[in-house]
Amino acid sequence: MDKRLNIFTALTFALLSGLIFGFGLILAGMANPDKVLAFLDLAGLWDPTLGLVMGGAIAVGFIAFRIAGKRSSSFLGLPINIPTSRIIDKRLVFGGIIFGMGWGLVGICPAPAFVLLGAGSIKGIVFLFAMLVGMGIFELIESQRK
Repeated sequence: MDKRLNIFTALTFALLSGLIFGFGLILAGMANPDKVLAFLDLAGLWDPTLGLVMGGAIAVGFIAFRIAGKRSSSFLGLPINIPTSRIIDKRLVFGGIIFGMGWGLVGICPAPAFVLLGAGSIKGIVFLFAMLVGMGIFELIESQRK
């Protein structure tokens, strides 16, 4: 029974965290592709406000990872698995380029895409479908590599 309660508590906190994160994305304008594209348009009418949002997220993430790095389990007693690889290889660079191109073309990245999906946005639905296809292609390539 204790394990079920722990899982329920973890799922509840995950749901609440996701809702708060999604609300924050909406509040910051990161779920608005036009605002994101304005941030990426350095040569045009550049909107730097999302840079402040990203800076705040980096600061919070930095502190959270410092705290988590000193722990072996979460506050709920679940294991913490923090990536340790610092290797920058061509797969990482190529993936980053593809991600950046997609973000720059449509102004959507994965988390805001879920917010758009929840809002019933066709752009969000198309983006998520394309993202899932891309993930499937990656998995096919990876299975062929091994």
